[in-house]
Amino acid sequence: MPRVSVKWQKNVFDGIEIDTSLPPYVFKAQLYDLTGVPPERQKIMVKGGLLKDDGDWSAIGLKEGQKLMMMGTADEIVKAPEKAIVFAEDLPEEAQATNLGYSAGLVNLGNTCYMNSTVQCLKSVPELKSALSNYSLAARSNDVDQTSHMLTVATRELFGELDRSVNAVSPTQFWMVLRKKYPQFSQLQNGMHMQQDAEECWTQLLYTLSQSLKAPTSSEDSDAVKALFGVNLRSRLHCQESGEESSETESVYSLKCHISHEVNHLHEGLKHGLKGELEKTSPALGRTALYVKESLIDSLPRYLTVQFVRFFWKRESNQKAKILRKVDYPLVLDIFDLCSEDLRKKLEAPRQKLRDEEGKKLGLQTSAKSGSKDSDVKMTDAEASANVSGESSTVNPQEGASSEKETHMTGIYDLVAVLTHKGRSADSGHYVAWVKQESGKWIQYDDDNPSMQREEDITKLSGGGDWHMAYITMYKARFVSM
Repeated sequence: MPRVSVKWQKNVFDGIEIDTSLPPYVFKAQLYDLTGVPPERQKIMVKGGLLKDDGDWSAIGLKEGQKLMMMGTADEIVKAPEKAIVFAEDLPEEAQATNLGYSAGLVNLGNTCYMNSTVQCLKSVPELKSALSNYSLAARSNDVDQTSHMLTVATRELFGELDRSVNAVSPTQFWMVLRKKYPQFSQLQNGMHMQQDAEECWTQLLYTLSQSLKAPTSSEDSDAVKALFGVNLRSRLHCQESGEESSETESVYSLKCHISHEVNHLHEGLKHGLKGELEKTSPALGRTALYVKESLIDSLPRYLTVQFVRFFWKRESNQKAKILRKVDYPLVLDIFDLCSEDLRKKLEAPRQKLRDEEGKKLGLQTSAKSGSKDSDVKMTDAEASANVSGESSTVNPQEGASSEKETHMTGIYDLVAVLTHKGRSADSGHYVAWVKQESGKWIQYDDDNPSMQREEDITKLSGGGDWHMAYITMYKARFVSM
């Protein structure tokens, strides 16, 4: 990729890489990140005139080390003064979006529903949006490559555009950079882009963001994505043949709900997902042996993601097949019995606090003195710590709460997003996002067509036929103040 220098006003930016396989609009997006000049206000002088968004690099004849000149101002455009009376249809699009109560949909660019539904679900996490808004070129780590940086910026810009828009947004730039970073999403069939796996898109995007948003320190707390979504597992491995036992820990971004003829509910599938068999070398036997692996959750994330393992490789047909079995899932998920003994002990007191508060609402006697103000439970969301590794989470006190109170996780989670798949094959069908808004309303994001849904209809997406069925669910942790 050729490197050029760009002169803008009194500034000169040297060594800017240009990927000539992508349209000039991506280069303008790089300059926007450096200068603050929006692409639509950039005037870049090249051979033959001004650089166009969809221009042909080969016709421009770009050379290594070439100097380009850019004109354009980063100042905000002066807006006309507000009128005394402004009707809703006359409001700016961003204000209309705020009044609407939910963000815009995304245009399907050709079998991109897997990407659109993933973006809509992850955009619903305010802490992720906040971390992205603080990301800049200056904060970029030396370990982050150029395409990861570009994908992170494209994600930030797409989230912002969705929040500001009433009409459907075309994710063209995001899609181009996603395919640049992960070429598997560029697969073609009969000249058209193929349907892809939404879970793979979800995982790859989170991995990229975890690398980009990681602060330049060695502390685990510096990993914003891990703090929001990471689940630490403590596993026990037992070799039935030799009797050997060992333990290991690992961090994952989602739990697996394994589906079999015995599984009718999410909780049962999670238990199956935490148990399994694997082959590894046995030091006692001096060869490969079969081990039984049993895992327990050792730390809880703020957002718990669960993947329903519905797709598997069918050898007979040499393709991916789908398990259509109905698996119910709750609006409120309690994973206390899936936690390690150490974590359970630390959850007991917060859970008792939560039970006491719920009892008060029902007029029941609680374990604490009913007249004590300190026994009140303050449910906290946005200000709670993102991750608990067996320790108490401390946040700034909320209004009306004691300054000595701390927030604690309870092991109880509320459903906030569902990503569904409709169809019988992983390589076809249709993906849709169902997202709970801050107002408590549920919105179905079917590409460019968002629509309001009833909460009682959300749990009906459990499978058993050709209708939409849950493939990924996302739950948000409940906290109490003590």
